[in-house]
Amino acid sequence: MSVKLIDNEAFYGFRVRRTVGGRLYQEYFSLKRSGKRLAARQTRVVERLAQARDEDLRLEQEKCKRRRKAELCFHADGRVKGISYLIKTEKSGTKTPIFQIGIASELEQRIICTSYSINAHGLQQAWAKAIRTYARHKKISRSSNLYKKLLTSMPAVELPVAERGGIESAGGGRGAASGRSGRAAVRPDAGPVMKAATTRSGSASGAGPVQTRAVRKRKAAALPSDKDPLS
Repeated sequence: MSVKLIDNEAFYGFRVRRTVGGRLYQEYFSLKRSGKRLAARQTRVVERLAQARDEDLRLEQEKCKRRRKAELCFHADGRVKGISYLIKTEKSGTKTPIFQIGIASELEQRIICTSYSINAHGLQQAWAKAIRTYARHKKISRSSNLYKKLLTSMPAVELPVAERGGIESAGGGRGAASGRSGRAAVRPDAGPVMKAATTRSGSASGAGPVQTRAVRKRKAAALPSDKDPLS
């Protein structure tokens, strides 16, 4: 409420002050008649008049805000005010593309700073989450045309390209990261090749006799010869 009681030598009464559509409204309701202060009953009547006028100005203020909200949400080039696309460099050196929000919350009456990772959510979902948070703190209905316009106002972004250093391709989400887990790609014919290799290393034809002959030669070399002079 913008009703204030003023009591000084120049004025005794209530002042109503609000800014509507960039115009300052400041009105005074005196509590004096013929230089004398009003009685308590008459003071309450004047106070209610001041409060009623303040309420009229408040409603007009809200209407004006709703009309101007669409203008206040966008830059001249169509970008959403308060949402920025950034590439954040982590301590590990990983580059993470994000949508960062920095706005004055009409819901909590404080500055809100938060971000949504494109690597974690994907490009579209990260933007949708950013708009959902933006609309909640700006008191924008999700069924309004303004909310739909915000959703379709994602800026053009240049996503980092995947490199051997491990930078994820933004927009791929967690699925993109799983493709680089280090596991070798499996060819459709991998099954038969592995089976053939097992056959060669196991009971393939020719493998048995070769191994047997090698063992017999080693045993023969270990036995003492009949011509050994020590026998």
